[in-house]
Amino acid sequence: MIRTASYTRDLLPAALSNDRDASAFIHRFQFVEDLAREWFRRYGFQEIRTPIFERTELFTRGVGSETDIVTKEMYTWRDRAGEDGEGESLTLRPESTAPVVRAYIQHQMWQRAETVRLYYIGPQFRRERGQRGRFRQFFQIGAEVLGASDHPALDAEGIELVMGLLTEAGIPDLELRLNTVGNAAGRVRFVAAIREALAPRAHELSEDSRRRLETNPLRILDSKAEQDQPLIAALPPIYDVLDEGCRAHFDAVRRYLDAAGIPYVVDARLVRGLDYYTQTVFEVVSHAPAIGAQNALAGGGRYDGLVETLGGPPTKGFGFALGLDRVVLAMPEHRAPEPPPELFVIYLGASALELALHAVRQARRAGIAALFDPTPRSLKSALRLANKYGARFALLLGEAELASGQWVLRDLARAEQTAVPSETWLQHLLARRG
Repeated sequence: MIRTASYTRDLLPAALSNDRDASAFIHRFQFVEDLAREWFRRYGFQEIRTPIFERTELFTRGVGSETDIVTKEMYTWRDRAGEDGEGESLTLRPESTAPVVRAYIQHQMWQRAETVRLYYIGPQFRRERGQRGRFRQFFQIGAEVLGASDHPALDAEGIELVMGLLTEAGIPDLELRLNTVGNAAGRVRFVAAIREALAPRAHELSEDSRRRLETNPLRILDSKAEQDQPLIAALPPIYDVLDEGCRAHFDAVRRYLDAAGIPYVVDARLVRGLDYYTQTVFEVVSHAPAIGAQNALAGGGRYDGLVETLGGPPTKGFGFALGLDRVVLAMPEHRAPEPPPELFVIYLGASALELALHAVRQARRAGIAALFDPTPRSLKSALRLANKYGARFALLLGEAELASGQWVLRDLARAEQTAVPSETWLQHLLARRG
């Protein structure tokens, strides 16, 4: 038997899954996706869908050549050579900010709107070590705001959206962690401070952090290696080297969050794992026991300069992404129950088959979720099947009902049934379904 590839999984309807882990039930993903679309509608975002693979250079230039994503985790291959020679290098997207920015530039969206608000929902791919809540094909919900403004109110608004969505999804024990990584000049000073502090103790760092000390010291703050943590904790915070403008921006973001009643913790070690961030960065974690060690549900921040890096005009940017797999894992099991069909149509005898099919068609066109099984069954067997599906109502059509013109509508939840005229059965059902 051929199984799924390592650290990937199928998402199945609950009724068809032998795995009772609710985090693998597709309807829970759909619930969060629908909820996200509603929140994006409220904030004026429009959906974008980019290809699942892009030219590799988009990620090496956009995400950063020294990030773990680029150096360790991307799925990259050389396409077949065309008439012009060697085939291009392609990569399954490991994140979606760079693809959205590429689309913004390619389609010159700035000519049509001063501020562009885009959201996406879809799979990403990283060759990570699998564990609970982490898969090599995973799903993200994210958004990007691109335009001329870097006003801190936009940062706070994006964070407010994330916190509102996760709260309405029922995620318990949320904590918002906030920091700033300053501008380019501030980072140069901070990198110098990191090198000065760590150079005498470089031999105590993990292998990855020793390499990063030479290539990209800021990434050391993102290290998960246990031996690095005491050294990281002793580093000066970036806030000490910020210029006045960066301090004012971060302070303003905090004021807007305070005004919105959104609690947060300032985490001086938070830098996020991507090189394009500037100014505000944030992460949302849940301390719910179901999450385990991988407790980060969402994160993002400001990335002024990324559009220029990828060949576009001077543009400000702010964005975030939610890990959909982890959000579903953190949801209480009573949230997002799988919706059962409302109606199960039962026919008894071949003469009632065509009318039963017509009744199912009528119900579906009226917006009712209706099921029908063409297999001939006894009434007892058919009702047992309707109850197995969890249907609220059953419509019974047999020879007696056809002769009398009175069809039987049974409320399975209340164990009550009523004879209703065949011409108005649907109106009776619509009146009772509320």
